[in-house]
Amino acid sequence: MELVVSNSSEQPIYEQIASQIRTQVLGGQLTEGDRLPSIRALATQLRISAITTKRAYQELEVQGYIHTVPGKGCFVAGDNLELLREERLRMVEASLARAVSDARMAGITADELREMLDLQLEDEEQ
Repeated sequence: MELVVSNSSEQPIYEQIASQIRTQVLGGQLTEGDRLPSIRALATQLRISAITTKRAYQELEVQGYIHTVPGKGCFVAGDNLELLREERLRMVEASLARAVSDARMAGITADELREMLDLQLEDEEQ
């Protein structure tokens, strides 16, 4: 699991960590049962406070992305598949909304946009 934090970002570091882990879970890079680095190990790796890492993990646990097994560590949760699916749907809808907005600004018609989407889908199937 690779995470990158930026001290110059307006987003707090714990939110950067939580966001990147969420993205990896939703994107399938982290799957059910995968063990996350320990709080101390991740803090050392990122050169941040263990308290910051703990806060990120707590946020992810409250949101249902991970669960903690005392004495064993934190793991990607698998019992919230519907929650994850809904989150993925929201991400796709947001991406499509941006694509429609960009297409309108570029003067692309709805038919042209549909054709572009069909071509993308065909490329993915190959």
